Formats: sequence, C-alpha cells, structure tokens
Amino acid sequence: MTEIIFDLDQRELSFTASEGSVVRRTILDSGVRVLTETMPAAASASVSFSVAVGSRDETNNHFGSTHFLEHLLFKGTKARTALDIAIAFDSVGGSSNASTGKEHTSYYARVQSTALPLAVDVIGDMLADSLIDQTEFENERTVILEELAMNDDDPQDVAFEAFAEAVLGGHELGRPIGGTQETINAVTRDAVWEYYKQNYRPQDIVVTAAGGVDHDALIKLVEDSLSKAGMNLGSSGKPVARREIGEAKIARGTALKLINRPIAQANVLIGMQGLIADDNRRFAMAILNTVLGGGMSSRLFQEIREKRGLAYSVFSFNQGYSDAAYFGLYAGCSPSKVSEVSELMVVELEKVAQDGITEAELTLAKGNISGGLALKFESSQARMNRLTGSELTTGEFLDLHSTLAYFDQVTLAQVQDLAAWLLGKERSIVAVGDVNEAMFESVLKI
Repeated sequence: MTEIIFDLDQRELSFTASEGSVVRRTILDSGVRVLTETMPAAASASVSFSVAVGSRDETNNHFGSTHFLEHLLFKGTKARTALDIAIAFDSVGGSSNASTGKEHTSYYARVQSTALPLAVDVIGDMLADSLIDQTEFENERTVILEELAMNDDDPQDVAFEAFAEAVLGGHELGRPIGGTQETINAVTRDAVWEYYKQNYRPQDIVVTAAGGVDHDALIKLVEDSLSKAGMNLGSSGKPVARREIGEAKIARGTALKLINRPIAQANVLIGMQGLIADDNRRFAMAILNTVLGGGMSSRLFQEIREKRGLAYSVFSFNQGYSDAAYFGLYAGCSPSKVSEVSELMVVELEKVAQDGITEAELTLAKGNISGGLALKFESSQARMNRLTGSELTTGEFLDLHSTLAYFDQVTLAQVQDLAAWLLGKERSIVAVGDVNEAMFESVLKI
C-alpha cells in the first residue's frame, strides 16, 4: 500500500505507486509545487496549473472574480493573443480548458508527449502574464452572462444550485460557482485584477502532470515559462498553507425550496449535510451511494424506474469540501408523480438505516467501485487530477491499491450506521418545475 503525506516543508519526494508509475514532487525555491506521475509507454500527457482559490474565497467587491478569471486568462497575454492561444493547442491536436471550483481553479491541457513543452509554455504564460484587458473584460462579461442564462434554462442546474444553498445556508460553499447576474454585472476589471494579483503568485501555483512526462524536464519547462512571462521566481518562498480541514457548524438554509417553472418534468432533490473531504467514512459513503443510487442495479433505480416506471433519472450523491458537504437524492419525474417518488427516495434510505444492506450488495458495490477506479486511472487526466486534489486539499496521496484496500475494509455495519447518521441530519428539499408545497407533505413528516 502507498499512502504518502505531501508535507509542505519537504522539498523533494519520490515513490512508486502500485500502478507501476513513478510519482515525484518538488517544491521549487519560489514556492511553486511541481508533481508528476510518469506512466510507462504513455504517448500523451496531461498537465494543469492550479491555484487553491475558488468561488468560496470571494469577498466584498470580488464576487464573481474567480469565474471571470477562468475566462479572461484565455483572452491574451503580452506575448500571445487569444487566437494565438487557441492556435497553439489546435496546431498539435491537443485540448485545453479550465475549471472553476468552490475551492480551487485549474487550467489544463492534454497533448501528445512531444507537445508538452508547448502546453506548459502557453499555460504558464496565461497564468503569469494575463492582460485582463478592459475591452476583453467587458466582452467576457457578456459571455459569462450568457453562460449563466444558459444554465438558468436548465432546470436540473437550477435545482442543484438551489440545493447547495438550501443545505448549507449562508456558508460560502452554498454560493453558486459561476456567480449570479448581479455579481457579474457588479464586479469591475480593477477588482478582478486585484484578485488575480493576490492569488496567482508562485507560492499559490501547483503544477501537476501525468502520462509521458519527465519530472526534471517539466521543472525546467515550468521555470522557463513562468520567468519568461515575468513572474519573479528568484526569491525564496514557501507554499501557501493548505485550507484548514474540519467540519464547520452550519445552519441549514431552508427545509423546502420550490422554484416554479412551466416545464413538463419536476426536478426533485432531497438531502442534508454530508461527509467532508477527509472523513474516514468516505469509503463507506461510496459503498452507500453505489448501493442506494449509483447505477442500474441500485435500489433507487430498480425501485423507482424499473419496477414502477416513475422516473427516467434517479441517483444519490455526496459532495465533500474541506469543512462542509452535502448528501442528496435526485429524481426527475412528472409533477403528478412527485409525492410518490419523493417518498420512495426517503423510504429507500430509511431501509438501509433500519435494515442495512446485504452481503451480496456489499460485494457488488465493491466490485463496481474497483472496476470503475481501474478504468478511470488508465487516463492520464484522472491521474493528474488525483495529484492536484492530493496536493491542494488533504495533502494525502493514496494510490489505487491503497484506495481499494480501504474499500475492502468497509463493513455492512458501517454502511448502515452512515445511513442512520444522514437521516439524523436536518433535511432540505428542493424542487424545480410545476410543483407546490402539498406535494411534499408526506416527505416533510417522515
């Protein structure tokens, strides 16, 4: 088993993961962290530049800045126009993108291994020398508003955004990642520039790469790219401290949130606060999710869709962050079936809490998870993301063998206890569609 702690005071680290790959980690004098997982014979590589700042970190006049930066860093630097950036990746058949999360932001690419120098040079330039031009800023404001409008046209997106706020209330993790029309309209170019300068420093940057990558060569590429773009790497620096992990005391936002829309299907979410990122019960949670609502053999799918034909989509989930989390049950169904479907979802969770799951279900879930992880980590991008998450969130790296060993240790009692613990939490219900409060009377009483 390979369980490694990424100590922020340890400048060099190297080990072999159970998958046969070599993982290396170096903290540069500037504070930049570089992590690689070299996969033998891989012809491609995935690379990302990340910072541990997300939508939850926005305050005062910075609301919306994180999402704005995700867009603006592709809009040009002193050395490259937005078109130059696009052409660079297209010229090598690569793909590039970015993602804004609630706790970190990443800019990444997947290219053939021989094109890794180009990818690092371009992304490093974007991070270190973005212009954030006023004209481009206003253009992108319109683009982001269109993106928010598009999301608002998707009732499932609306339901999930409202669900986070209903469960987590006024906590910053309950805010939408992309901001709102009000915050995007209100934020200024100067505020975003200030946010950029505060959070995109050498000590904030984590570079991860997996696939056909050489660690020492990548370090030189990173240093060359950032220094060429004007970032000061000469001073001795220490990486910024990781976000403190520990469950926060959070007051629920609301018990029932209804958003009326004249649409044919109702989108229903029922849930409560769940397990944070490093909770030891997260392996039992994965088992619970798999058995309850993780696939076609799951209880929710079989009971609600297969046996009764009440919904097309139904599942369960847990989303954990450093100090808060939410667990939920989702179904999309006809408004006339909302009461029945909602009650069935809660009843299935109650059955697990009261009677547990069977040995056969536990074995099936472990096999499902084991196979899924094996397939997942054939991807260089999945391994890159694993490095990023390990470095930015918990500071703990678990390879595939170690992860599967923890799943093997999950017991029937642990799954049952977790279901009972969830049911003991205050419950929130969110529905989007042609819905009314009477539809949820039975569920509110359960």
